[in-house]
Amino acid sequence: MIFHRRYLMRRLTYSTFRCLRLKWPNHKAIRLQSTGQPLVQAQASLKNEDLSKIRNIGIMAHIDAGKTTTTERMLYYSGFSNHLGDVDDGDTIMDYMEQERARGITITSAAITFMWKKFKMNLIDTPGHVDFTVEVERALRVLDGAVAILDASAGVEAQTLTVWRQADHYDIPRIVFLNKMDKMGANLDLCLESLHQRFHVEPLLVNFPIGVEKTFKGVVNLISMEALIWDSQKSPDGRVYDRIPLYEIQDQSLVEKCELARIQLLEQLADLDDRIAEHILSDTNLAEVPAHDIKSALRKVTLQRRAVVVLCGSSLRNKGVQELMDAVVDYLPSPLDVKYDFTDYYRDDLCALAFKIIHDKIRGPLTFLRIYSGTIKSNGTLYNINMGCEEKISRLLQVYANHYKEINEAGAGNIVCLSGFLSTKSGDTLTASYKTAKAAKILWMKKHGSGKAVTSQEENEVAEENEGEVEGWVENTRYSSYVLAGLKIPPPVFFCSVEAPSISSQKMLDLALQCLQREDPSLRVETNPDTGQTILSGMGELHLDVIKNRILKEYKVDAYMGPLQIAYKEAMKNTAQYSETLDRTVGDKHNQVTLTISVSPSKDNIEFKQVELDAPHDKPLVIKWQHLKAINSGVSSALNNGPLLGFPVINVRVKLHEFQFRMGTSLPMMSACAFQCVTKALQESGCILLEPFMSLEIIAEETHVNAILGDLSRRRGQIEQIGTRHGAKLIQAVAPLAEMMGYSTSLRTISSGTATFTMDLSHYEKVSPEEHNKAVERVTGFSPV
Repeated sequence: MIFHRRYLMRRLTYSTFRCLRLKWPNHKAIRLQSTGQPLVQAQASLKNEDLSKIRNIGIMAHIDAGKTTTTERMLYYSGFSNHLGDVDDGDTIMDYMEQERARGITITSAAITFMWKKFKMNLIDTPGHVDFTVEVERALRVLDGAVAILDASAGVEAQTLTVWRQADHYDIPRIVFLNKMDKMGANLDLCLESLHQRFHVEPLLVNFPIGVEKTFKGVVNLISMEALIWDSQKSPDGRVYDRIPLYEIQDQSLVEKCELARIQLLEQLADLDDRIAEHILSDTNLAEVPAHDIKSALRKVTLQRRAVVVLCGSSLRNKGVQELMDAVVDYLPSPLDVKYDFTDYYRDDLCALAFKIIHDKIRGPLTFLRIYSGTIKSNGTLYNINMGCEEKISRLLQVYANHYKEINEAGAGNIVCLSGFLSTKSGDTLTASYKTAKAAKILWMKKHGSGKAVTSQEENEVAEENEGEVEGWVENTRYSSYVLAGLKIPPPVFFCSVEAPSISSQKMLDLALQCLQREDPSLRVETNPDTGQTILSGMGELHLDVIKNRILKEYKVDAYMGPLQIAYKEAMKNTAQYSETLDRTVGDKHNQVTLTISVSPSKDNIEFKQVELDAPHDKPLVIKWQHLKAINSGVSSALNNGPLLGFPVINVRVKLHEFQFRMGTSLPMMSACAFQCVTKALQESGCILLEPFMSLEIIAEETHVNAILGDLSRRRGQIEQIGTRHGAKLIQAVAPLAEMMGYSTSLRTISSGTATFTMDLSHYEKVSPEEHNKAVERVTGFSPV
C-alpha cells in the first residue's frame, strides 16, 4: 500500500500541480487582525465548562530559544496583555521574579490563563536552563500537550533533547515551532533533519517560510495554500497581517517550493492516515483534498504521537505566532482527548495533583493543582492521600502569572491555585475526603486483586491502614496506582554549607530554607550530624547562586554560603549480612527489637526505595506496614551516610531476613536498630567512591577547537563526537564534574568569548585510585595518610 501511495504521489510533477491551480478556490487577498478576546476577569466559576474548548499546554525548549518571548506574543495577540513584553527590557509578564528579569532567563515555571478564539488556554512557560529541569518535569506532569520551540539556526540542542525525553515519559503530544527564522544561519532543512535524526519522529511541515534570515516576512499555510505576510512598517506589533492566495504571489520559485512541500506533506500523511490515503488512491486532485480532512489527519497523528506538526515564525519580530496559537487549538489535545486510568478509581469524585508550591508575601503558601475529575469549591476541605491529612482551603484562585483572581469553584480539566494548605508538597494526590480515598482504594483492590499486597481483612473490611500487614516483597498499598505518581527528581550534583550571619537571624534562615525547599523539590536541605552544619544540595552553580540571592533579597537574610562541593556517591563492593539487637529501657518502657538485614550491590536499584522481605515458602515473613515504615526510615538514614565520606550509598539492595520485637517497642527504636544494622553491614562490605560525570556540548569556532580539546584532555574529558553546525564546530564530550568547576570562565578565555556550552548529569563512575586522595582532601580538607 505504501509503495502505491508514493508511486502515485511522485507522478504529480510541478507541471501537473500547476495545472490544478484553476481548480483551487479563488480567494481574494484579505487583511486580518488577531481576533483574541480578553479573558473575562469577573468569571466566578470554572465548573461545567466545555472541556473540548480547553487546552492545557506548556512551552519547552533549550535556553534562549525564545520560550518567554513567544508566550508574551501569545498573551498580546489574545488580548490578555496590552504591551509586548521583552526579556531584554525586563518587562515580561511571565518572568516576574526580580532575578528572572535581572538575568534575562526563566528560573521558575509560570502559569497563566487566556482566551484565543473562544478556546481557553492554560499555559505554563518553563525554564530552559538545565539547573531548573525539575520545573519542566513537574509542569509536563500535569499538561495535556506541549509546544517545543527550536532556534531555527541551531536545530535540536542539548536541553531540547532533555525536555523532549521528559515529555516522552508522560506521553505528551507535541507540536514544534521553528523560532528565529529571521536569524542569521536559519535553516529549515537543518531543523527538519535534526528533528528526524535526534528525536526519531516524522516532522510534518505545515508552514513554509517566505524569505530567509533578514528577508523573512511570513509563511505559507500548506493546508490552505495561502501566504501570510507581516509588514512591520504597516503594523509594527504584528497584530495586523495579510492573507493572500499563494497563486497571486509573483515569486514562481516560492510557489513551486510550496507545491512540492504540500506534495510531501500529503505523502507523509497518506502513510499515516487512511482518509488521506483514500484521496490519493482515488486519484483526487491534490488541490481538492479538503482542508478539514488534512487538519483531521494532522490532529489524529499528533494525538497518537506518530508524527509532529512543524510551524515557522519569528516571535521577536512578531511573525507567525497567531498561526502557532491556531495550531494549538487544531492539533493539541483537550482534557477529553487524554485518558487517565487513575481517574476510574475516583469516578465523579475529586482527583487532583499538587504540582507546584510558591510562597506569596501576602497570601502565604500557594498550591497549584491540576484537576482531573470532580469539583473543588472555595472554603472547602480536601484530603491529602500521600500525607494522610486534611487541608483547609482558604481561597480558590485562577492564576495569571503573579496575579490571582478569586473564584468560587473549579471543575475537571482546569489548573488552579489554592491558599491555606500547610502540609501538601509537590507530587501529592488530593481528593474530596478520606471516604473518597478509601472508596478509590477498594476499586483498585477489586481491579488488581489483593494478592500479597494486603491482608484479607483489609480487603474485605477496608480496615484502617495501621491494621494492615505486608507479606513478601510488595509495594506499600498507601502508594498504589490509585495515587498519582509523584515527581522524578534528579540527584543533586553540588552542595555547600550555609550559615546565618548571627544567632538572632538563624530562625529567619530556617524559615527561608523551609519555604524554598517546599517550593523547589530539587533543593535539598540537610544537617550534617557530625558538624551540625546546614548543607544545601542543588542541581548546579546557577541553581545555588539563585537560592543564595533569594535568601538575601526575598527573605532579607545575609547568609554565608561556603564554597561549592561535589556531590559524590558511594557504592558497595561485596554482599554483607548483619544481625543487630537493640535492648533499651526508656523510662518505664522496655524496648527490644532484633533485625537481620543483608545489603548487596545492585545495578537495578539506583536509589533505595524500600526494604525487600525475605519470604521463604515454609515460613513467610509477615510485618505490619507501620513497622516496615519505621525500618525503611532507619535503612534510608543509614544509606544517606555512607561509611567512606558520609555520601549517599547507591546501587544497593536491602533485604530483611529476620524481625522480632517485644510488645510495646516504639517505632523510633525499630528505626534506630535498622540504622545500626545497615551501618555495620556497609562497613563489613566495604564501599567505593563514585564521582558524577557530566555530558558536555560545546559550540566553538574552528580556530579554537584544538585549544578546547587540549583543555578538556587536562580535565580528564572524553571526546565522544566532533561535528559541524552552521560552520561552527560542535564538540560532544563527557567529563568529571570535579574538573569542570568554573569552566564557563575558562572557555570564554580560550575562545575569546565566542564559544558556548551546556552541561548536564550523565552518570556516576568509580573514582580512580589517583583521584581518590584528591577527592578525600577536597571533601575533608585533609590529605589522607
